[in-house]
Amino acid sequence: MLERIIAKLRMPDGTINPWVIAVTVTLATFMEVLDTSIANVALPHIAGNLSAGADESTWVLTSYLVSNAIVLPLSGWFSSIIGRKRFYMSCVGLFTLSSFLCGLAPSLRMLVVFRILQGAGGGGLQPSEQAILNDTFPLAKRGMAFAVYGIAVVVAPTIGPWLGGWITDNYSWRWIFYINIPVGLLSLLLTTFLVSDPPYMKRSSFKEGFRIDYIGIGLISLGLGSMQIILDKGQREDWLASGFIRFFLVTMFIGLIVGVIWELREKNPVVDFRMLKDRNFAVATVAMFFLGFVLYSSTVLIPQLLQQLLGYSAELAGLALSPGGAVIMLMMPVVGILVSRVDTRLLISFGCTVSAIALFIMAGWNLQLDYRHAVYGRMLQSFGLAFLFIPINVAAFAFVPKEKTNMGTGIINLARNIGASVGIATVTTMLERRSQFHMGQLMEHVNAMSATVRNTLNGFTAVLISNGATAPDAAGRAHGMVYGMVQRQAAMLAFVDNFKMLGVIFFAVIPVLLLLKRPKVQGGNTPVH
Repeated sequence: MLERIIAKLRMPDGTINPWVIAVTVTLATFMEVLDTSIANVALPHIAGNLSAGADESTWVLTSYLVSNAIVLPLSGWFSSIIGRKRFYMSCVGLFTLSSFLCGLAPSLRMLVVFRILQGAGGGGLQPSEQAILNDTFPLAKRGMAFAVYGIAVVVAPTIGPWLGGWITDNYSWRWIFYINIPVGLLSLLLTTFLVSDPPYMKRSSFKEGFRIDYIGIGLISLGLGSMQIILDKGQREDWLASGFIRFFLVTMFIGLIVGVIWELREKNPVVDFRMLKDRNFAVATVAMFFLGFVLYSSTVLIPQLLQQLLGYSAELAGLALSPGGAVIMLMMPVVGILVSRVDTRLLISFGCTVSAIALFIMAGWNLQLDYRHAVYGRMLQSFGLAFLFIPINVAAFAFVPKEKTNMGTGIINLARNIGASVGIATVTTMLERRSQFHMGQLMEHVNAMSATVRNTLNGFTAVLISNGATAPDAAGRAHGMVYGMVQRQAAMLAFVDNFKMLGVIFFAVIPVLLLLKRPKVQGGNTPVH
């Protein structure tokens, strides 16, 4: 039965239909990317159920991101050692098993341990899938292939907060991990029969006298792990005012600087930084960093604004992002077609411009914002984002030799994840600092000399007295209500500042894109290296 199904999936030349392979490897990646955001809204439930503090529960997120960041740049090296298919299946297996263990975790400590394993398994999925797509599809069709992958990477973090909130409210936080199990098992089954390594990878590096670079692995892991801890805990610990942060900052610099120098001198490095000599790959890596910065930052900002300032529920705030995900899903195939016909620099510039315009529109929001306009703003931004992901990836690997694809996908995915972490840390810090700044400025105008303030206080006091409050109590509560109004306005202005910053970043990226070279195609398919 299974053999007959596989036979129907084969092309006339006997090879498996490449679109079947694209869907197969996207399954697990979708669940992995989903797990980077699905647990966010469940943290209070996890903390309460496992008798942990709110501060301790954030390690459920940090532990996953740290191990994920460490494995990402090492994935190409692991693939060259044991083969890409075996490495990919090992990652899917580890991710699925650790998801099951996360759901069973009896304590926060065990949950963090299992999340570390889950992050390690998930870290190898995205680079492996991109490498498989690069080898499976010719350059002329690669845009459409990355459209399938792009749907997973861009839409998953968009629906993650809503799905996590819905599962947690209606079932249990443990099911946000259990839902990975059937998808993981299906992915393992399909990969076993449908995916194979290309000829240039079907050799063992150990037989060729390959040496394991323990020092390189240790230095890169130390640097990336320290950086992730700094970004996650920086605002809470007041950044450089904290000895904890200063320690990890020094550790990060030592690990990364010494690690890069070491890898550049190694014959068989675990992370080949020499790939950044390719101009297209280097520029695309920078562009992917800023894509991750803005995408994940805005995904954090919009639900927070809707919940904290406008009083929407977690589920409704997450739903505000969903139409944007639908826009991306609809536009990805269109962009996949355009990328083989239009200069990638023009597509990326168009995407940056539209996204920046959407962010400046968001910067015009105020406390009278209605739900419909919030959804429309996100949809416009998503329309621009759809023109970024595929062209950036196609431009990045247009001149990269196939044997370097695994290494390159690890580096470019690491750039996106670091961009996401830096972006989230930046907007979180800016929200806090700019709220304080605007609060100080607004309070200068809230005094007894202001006729507007006096009239507002008198109005609040009269309403409270009419509802049965005593005069002294009503006066005190009226002052509290005015103070709350000022706080909300200061917070709104801080959100506006963040949206402006993100819009400026996208406009600033456009001149860098001029450094990209347009891929040349011979015979309609093969890139000139």
